[in-house]
Amino acid sequence: MSLHLSDLSILNRRANAYILKHPLAFVWQTLKGFKANQGMLLSGAVAYYALLSIVPFLMLVVVALSHIIPQEELLATLSRYLEWILPSQSKAVVLELSHFMDDRQIVTGVLFLVMLFFSSVAFTALENAMCVIFHHRVAIRRRRFLISAVLPYCYILALGFGILIVTLVAGTLQVMGTESVLFMGYRWSLGGVSGVLLYLIGLTGEILVLSSIYLVMPVGRLSWQHALIGGVTAALLWEVARHVLVWYFTTLSQVNIVYGSMTTAIVVMFSLEIGAILLLFGAQVISEYERVGRNEQNQEPTPMSTGTPQ
Repeated sequence: MSLHLSDLSILNRRANAYILKHPLAFVWQTLKGFKANQGMLLSGAVAYYALLSIVPFLMLVVVALSHIIPQEELLATLSRYLEWILPSQSKAVVLELSHFMDDRQIVTGVLFLVMLFFSSVAFTALENAMCVIFHHRVAIRRRRFLISAVLPYCYILALGFGILIVTLVAGTLQVMGTESVLFMGYRWSLGGVSGVLLYLIGLTGEILVLSSIYLVMPVGRLSWQHALIGGVTAALLWEVARHVLVWYFTTLSQVNIVYGSMTTAIVVMFSLEIGAILLLFGAQVISEYERVGRNEQNQEPTPMSTGTPQ
């Protein structure tokens, strides 16, 4: 299912005009579509597999990149940006990574393959969830099995490379934060500038990762403009959600009393569940944007079905 640039421009203009005129109607349509596609159920599955994948994935990344970057610097960067994904629980995950690095000589070829497999299952679950959200694309064109099998591992490599770049840039900015400049007779510290740039790098990286997921995971060719719409939507919603989660876990939550030793796993699972909901909701925004562009906004969303498309 491909579109020429002129056709895509017409669809974008039609969708933009409708959304600007009826923003609440578009939001309501998106929510109805998300419900019809069993978005909450899909989010639970994605969050569960993400919980299985995140630690093996980070272990592989740390082992690989520790040959290039000092371990302390790498773990410090991961701790900072894991806080964006796992509010208030990043230190516990980084501590486990540190313990693993102390015993990394136990990693055999078999263990490496097992870790690589479990690192990929979240991406496989996410691809299947995207097939449901973008079911109109799947009905037209299906992805080859080999591509679906290789795609998660390609994405693992891409994310590992992204973590390498972010670590190098973050290290440079931290060094810059210790410096100061003399301007108009006053000495100005660059610590504040460094902090702002570190935050902007995190936010930009978050948007780019989400947009790349929307660009690659759905079947068919999705325009980068549409992927960016979903990426910005999900990233901004997650920024609000993670600040609420941090506030809740630090002020109101009694989860440690209820769950005891399982607190970390429960909090991580809950954070991943919220993240998965917003990730799939961003995909639903793109799907509804496409429907509006095709002038299908008045059609009721088709509930998810396990039957074979006719």
